Amino acid sequence: MSPSPSLTVRRIAADQGAVLCELRTASLRDAPHAFGDSRQAGTPLADDPDVYADIAARHAVSDSTTSFILYTEGHPAGLIGAWFERDGANRAFVSALWVAPAVRHLRGGELLVNAAIEWLAGEGATLIYAWVPDANVTAMRFYERLGFGPTGDRARSQQVPDQWETLLVRQVGGRPAHASAR
Repeated sequence: MSPSPSLTVRRIAADQGAVLCELRTASLRDAPHAFGDSRQAGTPLADDPDVYADIAARHAVSDSTTSFILYTEGHPAGLIGAWFERDGANRAFVSALWVAPAVRHLRGGELLVNAAIEWLAGEGATLIYAWVPDANVTAMRFYERLGFGPTGDRARSQQVPDQWETLLVRQVGGRPAHASAR
């Protein structure tokens, strides 16, 4: 089954701070324990419109961090972040994937991840990483279906310190990175 033709994904525009705020707030209401990861620098946890306006403006033009928005029939319905670590490793990540519950069955999450991977690859990434909560079996299966596999790295969740997350990786344009390491 392919994603619904009524869905589109676009990189965030500079003037979409209010849309970013709306989607971020909706994701926090839907799953407060799963979102707000401070690993991605510059991602706000509050509802300050000015902060979101600044982030949207920066994400619209940056070559190191951006956001993609999922639309269904022209209405914002999902979000994902794509970014490079700022330390020496310069690893590429997808993060904070969220799709409105009413449209999850349309496979918008897949469209968002693919758009983020395409952008990261265009910026030079060959490996794409994602931190996934161990307790979120649905998310783990989703990423595995898209070719991600475990790196062997785990860390305590920054949102829920008594829970753990697994670092997943996917190679761009080839076999999954975890398969080649076996």
